[in-house]
Formats: sequence, C-alpha cells, structure tokens
Amino acid sequence: MGSKYAKRYMAEFRRDAVALVDFSGRTVTEVARELGVSPESLRGWYKRVMAGRGEGRPGELTTGEGEELKRLGK
Repeated sequence: MGSKYAKRYMAEFRRDAVALVDFSGRTVTEVARELGVSPESLRGWYKRVMAGRGEGRPGELTTGEGEELKRLGK
C-alpha cells in the first residue's frame, strides 16, 4: 500500500495534464501548481509519455518495448 498522502489520478486527467505542459509553453511546475498536483507527479507522468513516444533519454525503452520485455520475462 502506498503513502497515506498518495492520490490516484485518472488516466484521462494525467493525459490532459501532460498535454497542457506540451502545448501551453509553461513549465511542469507551473502547470502542476495550477492543477493542484505535485510537480514530481506531473514530471513523472510527462517522462513516461515522452518515453512512450520514443522521445525519452537515449537508451530509454519506449512503452511498447518495456511491455514486450515484461512479456518475454514471464
């Protein structure tokens, strides 16, 4: 079980929050403050989306690659 302070956000909310960072030209911290979420949470969501698009750090797996690796490990 997670922290008593941890909140669960619906996938649609996370997706919209990441899109707001992408298209608003504002920083993750500014958008997080506006939406009432922690900057660390939004930054994590953003990094996962970027990796899923293949726009993550060099050597970082895309979402599809990560899922395939998990599947192969089973």
